[in-house]
Amino acid sequence: MREWVNQAIARIEADFQRSSDTHLIQVELPALPNVDFYLKDESTHPSGSLKHRLARSLFLYGLCNGFITEGTPIIESSSGSTAVSEAYFAKLLGLRFIAVMPRATSKEKIEQIRFYQGECHLVDNGDIYGEARRLAKEMDGHYIDQFTNAERVTDWRGNNNIADSIFAQMSSERFPEPEWIVVSAGTGGTSATLGRYLRYRKHRTQLCVADPENSVFFDYYKTGDESITIRQGSNVEGIGRPRVEPSFIATVIDHMIKVPDEASFATIHFLQRLLNRQCGGSTGTNVYAAFQLMAQMHHRGQSASVVSLLCDGGERYQHTYYNDNWLSQNGYDLTAYTNRLDAFYHSGEFPVVL
Repeated sequence: MREWVNQAIARIEADFQRSSDTHLIQVELPALPNVDFYLKDESTHPSGSLKHRLARSLFLYGLCNGFITEGTPIIESSSGSTAVSEAYFAKLLGLRFIAVMPRATSKEKIEQIRFYQGECHLVDNGDIYGEARRLAKEMDGHYIDQFTNAERVTDWRGNNNIADSIFAQMSSERFPEPEWIVVSAGTGGTSATLGRYLRYRKHRTQLCVADPENSVFFDYYKTGDESITIRQGSNVEGIGRPRVEPSFIATVIDHMIKVPDEASFATIHFLQRLLNRQCGGSTGTNVYAAFQLMAQMHHRGQSASVVSLLCDGGERYQHTYYNDNWLSQNGYDLTAYTNRLDAFYHSGEFPVVL
């Protein structure tokens, strides 16, 4: 058993060595000559998203704690991208993988999980947590539980984590220490890693977390009430939660911004014109919040940099965010936010609500 675990860890480490670091893209915004904006492109991971980092850490955590051994079925509750990345690692180790997901999860993500030989267990009632636990118990498997474990599986002090990578790549830029790093939260693992790292390394950089509609994280951050729940889940896949997840650590966050769904979707269409590529909805949430902070910096005459994340590519959302019929059927009119983004691009001015 121990030999199999050793070999499994070696496979994961070899996979890491084959993968170069993700790119840091500078986004040109001519109206803001003294504010530099960067997107860390996490879509270039082998499994296509930021969640590749989390999945690798979750598997290593399970292996090193003795939770995962040869033949252990892996079960996860996920709205998509984490499950895709976990299916990738389960296939790498020859393990059965089952994702418990809301039935409304995008068709593209379901197809990607199946591409990596994962199975999709779709539920209607929204209790993906309880169903994942039930399946794990029934199958004598391991519930990998990203929502509890995300904040603890990554070495936030700087062992090839995303924060360490950002600062290494920024070291030769005009403003190497960002004024803000802007991310969104699904589990809260990324924001916990970044917030802890910033404090440990004594950086003056502040952490802003953008939260979509139909998510309780923003309200929890403002009130401290961890019992808050809502019935409807976020329409921006992969971020926002209807309950406060154990991995969401509010105390390491400096600021939060609530972003309307229409703003998130308008922003990814704006970025498509700007970057000549499609991004996922969570990238839109991140960037819309970053633009608000940048407009305030520009208004103050501040010279600094801002970094955010390009979490995954838009190819996973062709039937939703990039589909006019889907947008219309769900009552989304992007016109007002598109006009606002265009005005920001040409003037640097933006309605800032902090």
